[in-house]
Amino acid sequence: MKMVKGLLLGSVAALIASSGAQAADLPVKAKAVEYVKVCSLYGPGFYFIPGTDTCIKLGGYLRVDVLANTNSDASGNTSGAGGAQNRFTNGYTWRSREDLNVDTRTATEYGVVRTYFDAVFSWTSDTYGGQGNGATVYSPIGTAAAPNNATSGGVAAGTVGVYYAFIQFAGFTMGKAVSQFSAPWTNYPGNNFDGLVGGGGTVTGVNQFTYTAQFGNGVSLSLSAQDQSAYYQAGVQNLGVLGTGSLGAYGASDYAGTIAPDLVAAVKVDQAWGLFQASFAAHDNHAAYYGGTELTGHPDDKWGWAGQLALSIKNIPTGPGDTINIQGVYTDGATRYNIQDLSIAGAITYFGGTNVPGAYQSIGFGMAPDSVFVNGGQQQLIQTWGMRGAYVHNWSPNWNTSVYGAYAGIRYNDTAKSAICGPGGNGVGGSFGAVFGTAGLTSCNPDYNIAQIGTQTQWTPVKNLTFSADLTYTHLDQKYAGTITYPGSASIGKPATVYELKDQDTVTLLLRAQRNW
Repeated sequence: MKMVKGLLLGSVAALIASSGAQAADLPVKAKAVEYVKVCSLYGPGFYFIPGTDTCIKLGGYLRVDVLANTNSDASGNTSGAGGAQNRFTNGYTWRSREDLNVDTRTATEYGVVRTYFDAVFSWTSDTYGGQGNGATVYSPIGTAAAPNNATSGGVAAGTVGVYYAFIQFAGFTMGKAVSQFSAPWTNYPGNNFDGLVGGGGTVTGVNQFTYTAQFGNGVSLSLSAQDQSAYYQAGVQNLGVLGTGSLGAYGASDYAGTIAPDLVAAVKVDQAWGLFQASFAAHDNHAAYYGGTELTGHPDDKWGWAGQLALSIKNIPTGPGDTINIQGVYTDGATRYNIQDLSIAGAITYFGGTNVPGAYQSIGFGMAPDSVFVNGGQQQLIQTWGMRGAYVHNWSPNWNTSVYGAYAGIRYNDTAKSAICGPGGNGVGGSFGAVFGTAGLTSCNPDYNIAQIGTQTQWTPVKNLTFSADLTYTHLDQKYAGTITYPGSASIGKPATVYELKDQDTVTLLLRAQRNW
């Protein structure tokens, strides 16, 4: 019996072990796969992030630009190697760019929480500059071997840029976004050209803290504090620091640390007929020292301001989708709200031909800072006014053409003119005469005007793929006259000799292919 009992217990144990092994080999029921679901709350293109109640949308574009007669992408040809109008001036400039943006939104009891991020990756052909000895270097702005001016943000010999990075919650916008001062079309009332004067810009965003109140029927009010550094600083020029370059006559920029952000208010009415916007900005000009140390003293701060009106008219009788966009601006010590950050019309040194006997070539100057001051003196604010606008006509759903223009005037007060042109207005005793001499100078006046006119045609053969051609003419109307002795510039091959002071003109052509996704 003991033997039989042992055999039975052994058999049972073997069966249990066998059944356990078979059970371990059976497949375990997998968790349900969480498929990405469409989020229809915020428009097309949004999806729920799996496992969350947050919706996300990815977007962007790939863009290729080719420009004729300029050394910069889409911002004109009025300074540096581009303005030299010689063998250092590029016949073409090329850029390839990929843009990536990420938009997330989450519904909460306080309203929608939104984050938005936009970055660009670019490769842009650059400039060759002279070294004064018969040799040249590629991309002289930066290191000798760094293409694309890659002094910062360099990636694989290209550049990376952060355009937008902001949070929106309960009416607040916090982070890098387009300034509330700017019109909805920023720099582009009907163009791709970046360099128009005549209004606020920051199409690449500016750090800000903004509250927007919605009153219904398309009416809103935005109150904002925004970072002024870089984007909204046109220069507080210390005329006591004279250079030998073309803009040395206007001293050197002498900013101190950031103290106060720019304060912006904007009222907007956005309805079916179009849009109206009134914007105001206050801008603190905070200079450092007259000399190298605290002991030299400093000028007092001076607040500047800017005001802008913008109007867009839709559904005009000339055709479906046709629009008229127009705006006007006035600034006093807040120049970047007119000569916006992508325009190079605020620091012009442009060369051309001449018929004046004894003159080698002609040259035109224009400088638009926020203020100027002399040693022991106070800041003298610069006044500007400007406008820009465009008419866009749709020939068909696939073709449209725009005509656009812009104009700006830059004005110095009598004290500033005396510092630059001397008490007698002939250059004697002023910074302009100190740099360029006064022998042939017949009119010394730093005021100037910029006029721009252009046309653009776009073809969209299929959805989200557009080819465009944009032609822009720019005219510099300067107030200097006579001749000067220009000290020369090795980087652009200009000799030190006599030049005629003269108005200048330039034309830029931008060809673009862009695929949005």
